[in-house]
Amino acid sequence: MKILGIILAVTTALAFNSSKVSAQSKVKVVEDSIKVYGNCIMCKRRIEKSLIEQKGVKMVDWNVSTKNLFIAYRPDKISEQQIHQSIAKVGHDTELIKAQDSVYTHLPFCCLFRDHDPHTSESRLKH
Repeated sequence: MKILGIILAVTTALAFNSSKVSAQSKVKVVEDSIKVYGNCIMCKRRIEKSLIEQKGVKMVDWNVSTKNLFIAYRPDKISEQQIHQSIAKVGHDTELIKAQDSVYTHLPFCCLFRDHDPHTSESRLKH
């Protein structure tokens, strides 16, 4: 009788765990590309850090040359709007949201991307 009870308990535990795994496998992860403005490795670190710490973000990679941010995230945990807001909060403009000037102007000189090229003395609008 004890053996039957043990078998029943093990079977129930296995059934519960397999249904839990099945539910987890249905979680949707979205991969997206977002235009984010910046200039250098410091920008890359700041942009990526602002997102990787967010709940639901699985992977981020910002390309300095193309200004494209590749992101994998769970839309049930974080929205596309929240992603853009997180980036703007640290001083970087996206294709949807412009960072507040008060935050942008406190970026290091090499990270200022709006009105000038930090590598030359020429002024220009980058986006």
